[in-house]
Amino acid sequence: MPPLPAHLPPPPAHAPARTPVLEWLRTPRPAAEPGIWRLGHRPRPDEEPELVPARRLFAGALISLLSGWLLWSLLWNGYLGRYWLWPLLVLTPDSWRTDAETWATASYSYYALVGGGLLIFFARVGHLPEIWRRYALRRKAAPPPPPAQGADPADWPELRAAGLDDTARSLAAATRDGSLGDVDYARISRAWQGVRARPERLAAFTDAVRTQGAAACAHPSGVRDLPVRTATHDLAVGQVRIGTAADHPRNPYARRTTGVALEPALLGTSLLAVGPAGAGKTVRLVRPVVESLCLQALANRAAVVAVTSHGTALAPDAAFDVVVSVGRSDSTHDLDLYGGADDPDEAARILAEALVGDLVADTRRAATALAQLIGPYQAAHGHYPGVPALRELLDGAPEALAALRAAVAHDPAQLRELDARARQAERGDEVGVLLAERVAFLDRPAFASFFRTDVRTGQFSLRTLAHPLRVRVDLPERGHAEAARIVSRLLLAQFAEAALARTDRSLFACLVLDDATYTVTAESVRALQRLRSAHAGAVLALRSLEDVPEHLRGPLLGAVGCRMAFAGLTPWDGGRFAETWGTEWVQTRDVTNRQIISDEPLTKALHFMRRLVTGRAATAEAVTVREVERQRWSASDLAHAVPAGHAVLSLTTVGGEHTPPLLVDLRG
Repeated sequence: MPPLPAHLPPPPAHAPARTPVLEWLRTPRPAAEPGIWRLGHRPRPDEEPELVPARRLFAGALISLLSGWLLWSLLWNGYLGRYWLWPLLVLTPDSWRTDAETWATASYSYYALVGGGLLIFFARVGHLPEIWRRYALRRKAAPPPPPAQGADPADWPELRAAGLDDTARSLAAATRDGSLGDVDYARISRAWQGVRARPERLAAFTDAVRTQGAAACAHPSGVRDLPVRTATHDLAVGQVRIGTAADHPRNPYARRTTGVALEPALLGTSLLAVGPAGAGKTVRLVRPVVESLCLQALANRAAVVAVTSHGTALAPDAAFDVVVSVGRSDSTHDLDLYGGADDPDEAARILAEALVGDLVADTRRAATALAQLIGPYQAAHGHYPGVPALRELLDGAPEALAALRAAVAHDPAQLRELDARARQAERGDEVGVLLAERVAFLDRPAFASFFRTDVRTGQFSLRTLAHPLRVRVDLPERGHAEAARIVSRLLLAQFAEAALARTDRSLFACLVLDDATYTVTAESVRALQRLRSAHAGAVLALRSLEDVPEHLRGPLLGAVGCRMAFAGLTPWDGGRFAETWGTEWVQTRDVTNRQIISDEPLTKALHFMRRLVTGRAATAEAVTVREVERQRWSASDLAHAVPAGHAVLSLTTVGGEHTPPLLVDLRG
């Protein structure tokens, strides 16, 4: 592993500002629907209120109050006669009129009652209550109260509740003086969860906190943060923010303008992202997700394997524990061709999937052919064959086969395997020829120092997913495209096998393929469905579904729980997404307005006043409400109505919760 830099480089100008830990910890995180950025989230109403525009609201209020003042002036000065006083005369006894003081009190009370009634009437006509609610009450709204002393996360209340007052005080002091970062908080919280599950670790936990403080329970690398962050993270709940739900009619009102985030509970169902080159898959999705998983790995919560091509600015080398640069002499690590498998049949099955999984629907014959060769070879040499030796055996080189037969002459079981291979090699549909052609793509001078099986030093195997490793594999796509695709399929097959074989599944394991072109096979689709039960997931990015065999496009979209369609999608790709997302029932309202015309003077006056107050003529509405079924997003909408820098995203959690497809602005 390359040495870490002596000092961390400064963050780029576009990197988000880091929130102080105290403020970050004390920010509320209310429970929310899947995919909502919970840090500081404020729930929105389910339905959009019918708001009057502010300009028309204030104009109507002013005209209404002026009309009320004018009417009151006419009444007060007697220009409209004294008929409006008859209720006072009817409801009061004659004796009150002879007493000046009593009559004055009754008269002014009546004036106040009439004036107040006019004020309330014209205030409601002018929407003054709406103005009060929209502006006055909003400004007077008090900020949320600070957390109670016992519930302040900075005081580590869980440790105090367990009686670890000294440990809690030590961590609280580190939190307040800034020496404890968000990764430290997530890592120590994770360690405390392990103590609760296994109480025998309590002594080691308290001793580590006492001696090391904020650096306690460190990642095996000793690193406590990434050199650079380009995305916004909330390690308390494991989220990374990737964008904002657009304020668009297609989005539910409750989700508009809310942050959109990804987390292990969502990535555990696997994510498929499709969009053309330049749509932002790497910069706006893959890079933030990999960065988040690397941070969670430093918190001992996850293991990540990111697969990309040489030269892709996914993350600096210092952000990873292992960097495998296939085909480059400066690579510090080699890649285990057989994924650390001890059983030859398992190793053959994984390798067959990588070599011919994209060509044949059933790789069992290919796996059998490989097992018939690598089994005897392992028995003879103590390790599996390297690429050159495997190519010779598959090509049927007489010298290589004779030497292998002589090496296992004492083992009848291995001789039977070689005899079976010899018989199958004589068949017209022999799969060994195809396997040899594919192995030849890896038997190139550029890969001479890779995939070695006779040495174990500096070799990376996906069997290490039981540890919180950060791994990046760089593929030689420019000069060796077919070899890069074989290695991609190999890594996907090895990852699925290793994730499902783990006994300790407390770590979330994730494989991120920046380019999954020609990587999806029938077996990998089945493996994706099984990953969610193993606390693992995969992120697959594709330029087009055309890079997937036609018979697997539908099953692939059905196997993943999270689907993402970027701007610039082709109509035929959009059709696949539209079919997967299905339809919904929506209400449509057909409104017919008819102006009311009256010949009566009083009605004309009222209509004239209404026009002054509201700016609209008096009309009668005829409303027809219907329920119709329509596609959530049609193929045409996905191809032509998604703005640049946006994507349509649907999410599903491991627990089965799901969200409808949302239009997400990825530029924020």
